[in-house]
Amino acid sequence: MALTLAQIRAKLQQQDTKSTGSNAAFGDGATYAHWNINEGDLARLRYLPDADPSNNFFWVEKAMIKLPFNGIKGQADSKPVIVQVPCIEMWPDMGMCPILSEVRPWFKDKSLEELGRKYWKKKSYLFQGFVRENPLKEEKVPENPIRRFMISPQIFTLVKAALMDPELENLPTDYENGLDFTVKKTSKGGYADYSTSSWARKETALTVDEIAAIEKYGLFNLAEFLPKRPSAEDLVIMKEMFEASVDGQAYDGEKWGKFFKPAGYQAAGEGKDSDTTTVANPTAPTGTIRKESVAPAKPAPVIDDHDDEDDVPTASEPVKAPAASGSRAEDILSMIRNRQKTSA
Repeated sequence: MALTLAQIRAKLQQQDTKSTGSNAAFGDGATYAHWNINEGDLARLRYLPDADPSNNFFWVEKAMIKLPFNGIKGQADSKPVIVQVPCIEMWPDMGMCPILSEVRPWFKDKSLEELGRKYWKKKSYLFQGFVRENPLKEEKVPENPIRRFMISPQIFTLVKAALMDPELENLPTDYENGLDFTVKKTSKGGYADYSTSSWARKETALTVDEIAAIEKYGLFNLAEFLPKRPSAEDLVIMKEMFEASVDGQAYDGEKWGKFFKPAGYQAAGEGKDSDTTTVANPTAPTGTIRKESVAPAKPAPVIDDHDDEDDVPTASEPVKAPAASGSRAEDILSMIRNRQKTSA
């Protein structure tokens, strides 16, 4: 029988006593669904810089927590649903994520580790760029050829590998001497596998048409497509939903519908295209201006790559607060930029 949250807390408290003695708007169609390519197909991408000059990288990290519920309260025969909430560790100044703070100690207990993984944050990385080779037959291709890419940790590991290569002299996003990245989809153990994806061996320049597209449409400010920053009230609701989820309750639309809801959920008085949990920040872009119109927010895409737990604690290691991410990659970026200045 599944444990309730109160029982889990009591169990952990008992262990402590023995040992011590006392938290996207992708509705404009710009997101390229590389996960929909057929097995064995290739998609060739060319990443571009972020429009935000304060971002040291050409990507932003997204971290979401999935809260499963046993149906929807008040709806007969409703199926289990999942609500996604943002992990506040995406915003370092907000401190520790209240949900992960609860979950981290679970990894000290082998019997709770599987449950801990269930509620652990799911990371992905948002990039932008051109699709230079597209095996997909897209029904509707946006006028702006600059696409967004929601990249899984498995592919992101390969992206970082280029930055860590001591022979790399230019950033992969360089307009004149950048590198294409080829996404290749295979399967392994019943899951989509992208481990054979790779960087091009030869550098290439952007085409005249690609440069013209950047000048016409501008680059995306990637941070604007992350979930909105939770308010103090949002955090209270997120913790309440988490506790209800662990206890096996149904989703309560009357209590939580104004804050977070499952994809496709329609509360009384709402239209069919109402916003969902993964609503991106709707603020106007800063820096390089995008000249396209943005459609209402839709649910974020579901990526079929299962390798999204690259920093899950284990029972054998001490449970501690997360360290600042990307420091190694930042060192490599700095090294590359210094090389470029020296050779200039």
